[in-house]
Amino acid sequence: MISVFVPSQLTSYTGGASRLTAAGGTVEEVLSDLDARFPGLKFRVVDEQDRIRRHMRIFRNGERARDLGLPVTEGDEVLIFGALSGG
Repeated sequence: MISVFVPSQLTSYTGGASRLTAAGGTVEEVLSDLDARFPGLKFRVVDEQDRIRRHMRIFRNGERARDLGLPVTEGDEVLIFGALSGG
């Protein structure tokens, strides 16, 4: 399984959980697995063109995912962050 950290702004979709586990061979598959259990979660991270939303950041073991095809393997950690903005 892949360990997934979900930011506080998305825990309303996960029943309050910020640490989850998911299955998959890519970041996209991990997000799809989570979305099957927590509907609406993936849409908050990925846009209609299947790209990571501009205000979201995803990291695999500390490496920033530039696209959803980044491979993951058993024991990896995926971190999802909402980019901070101000004004």
